[in-house]
Amino acid sequence: MAEVLVLVDAADGTVKKPTLELLTAARSLGEPAAVVIGAPGAAAATKGALAEFGAAKIYVVEDEDASGYSVAPKAEALAAVAAQASPAAVLIPSSNENKEVAARLALELGAGLITDAVDLGADLAATQSIFGGSITVQAKVTRGVPVITFRPNSFTPEPAPAAGEEVPVAVAFSDGAKRARIVDRVTEAKGSRPQLTDASVVVSGGRGIGKAENFDIIEKLADSLGAAVGASRAVVDAGWVGHQMQVGQTGVTVSPQLYIAVGISGAIQHRAGMQTSKTIVAINKDAEAPIFELADFGVVGDLFQVAPQLTEEIARRRG
Repeated sequence: MAEVLVLVDAADGTVKKPTLELLTAARSLGEPAAVVIGAPGAAAATKGALAEFGAAKIYVVEDEDASGYSVAPKAEALAAVAAQASPAAVLIPSSNENKEVAARLALELGAGLITDAVDLGADLAATQSIFGGSITVQAKVTRGVPVITFRPNSFTPEPAPAAGEEVPVAVAFSDGAKRARIVDRVTEAKGSRPQLTDASVVVSGGRGIGKAENFDIIEKLADSLGAAVGASRAVVDAGWVGHQMQVGQTGVTVSPQLYIAVGISGAIQHRAGMQTSKTIVAINKDAEAPIFELADFGVVGDLFQVAPQLTEEIARRRG
């Protein structure tokens, strides 16, 4: 059975959920194998979780150069692992950095690349949502080892304990890969809410909230659900919340199990960032708002009445 490589995303020694999703998906294609790339000691903290979710092997590239420079060393390290393992495919969690790693890897392997997939068939045909989410297509790599990046929440992670055998891989990084050194790192302060990019529930507010002071309606609803908080471009452009909260084509792309759009009309720019959400709920006083075309459930009403009532009812039922 051919191996399927999964690039590991981890923070502070904790494996991120999208990696566990891809290890789960890899089981239907072959034997899952995780690839850990980082500074010495990076693999030790992640081995348990990777093995628990099905990694039969854990390829380890630990080198200061792997974490001390921009994305090029990671692509070379992943290419070295691919050359050794001869995998059926390489699966990578989608992020700005990882998509660049994937592009460089595909170039090095002389292979085809698919980005931002949301599903994968047993024949390695990937499902994508393109043109601002207006069209869903099936895409398949026709040359070389398929390199595919996936949006978070594309699969449900399921444990399937495996051996987790560590396989060290030595890589001599090229001079070209070390042209952009990382000179400083700034860790963004984290709140108690889930991270927007991989949250399973997202509540977003739009222009309909009226002013910045009203955004706490969105936050209270999100907190009642243990959800991440997002916003439309109009809210961000108005300065009511930071750009890191923007959901849309020029912001963050999300694909949660549940997406609640409050006071958002549903412009194409916003729809492109949340189109692939599994269940969409819209609250808007305009019955003709485009967001209702996407919504699985819609409430035509005043968000200042509906959202607080929904928050109270959720809190009551959670008791």
